[in-house]
Amino acid sequence: MRKTETVLRFIAPAALLATMACGAARPAAIGPLPAPASRAEAILGGTRLEGPTRIDFEWELNEQGSRVGGQGVARIEPPYHVRLDLFHNLETVIAAALVDDDLRLPPGAPDDVLPPVELMWATIGVFRPIGGTELVGGDRLEAEGERLRYRMSTGDELHFQVTGERLERAERLESETVVEWVRLEGDSGSRYPVEATYRNLVDFRELTIRRTGVSSAESFDPEIWELGR
Repeated sequence: MRKTETVLRFIAPAALLATMACGAARPAAIGPLPAPASRAEAILGGTRLEGPTRIDFEWELNEQGSRVGGQGVARIEPPYHVRLDLFHNLETVIAAALVDDDLRLPPGAPDDVLPPVELMWATIGVFRPIGGTELVGGDRLEAEGERLRYRMSTGDELHFQVTGERLERAERLESETVVEWVRLEGDSGSRYPVEATYRNLVDFRELTIRRTGVSSAESFDPEIWELGR
């Protein structure tokens, strides 16, 4: 039995398949992106964490015909620290800490719900290609967007779609086929996305996070980053 099954309740599979089929079409490339390395540096700076922040959100997980949801909180602190806690009926479903490129989970925690490390930072609007990736090019997209393309040590690719210095989508590709993605929806009043959707096209899994509040915070207790250590 999958670990996530202990926190899910049954719904009709057809409803899930219909949900998985929806989503904005991948924009087409219309030409090469000049100086992709310079653009990457600009986007890295434009999406960098600025100070300790708390984000409250609602979440919903659909997986292979089952759905569960609840509330959650993200605690964020520069340079690259984030702690996620997802609750259902006041009980913790998932707790995770991401420090740089190290995803930390408590023993026995579900490890198949959250996005993988290479896509995790994207869920809060942060552009951060993980260590070991190589920038291999960029594209100008229709509707004024841009795409930066990276190759991972595994041979898979990571693509990041941006407009200006705002991250809009991150994808992992195997053999030139998108197998996982994160899509963001934002507003002009905040650097953090209003909604983030993670979709695994192989396992038919979708996790949606909808922001309900964002506020500045004092520095957090360093122990909250030490899950599983």
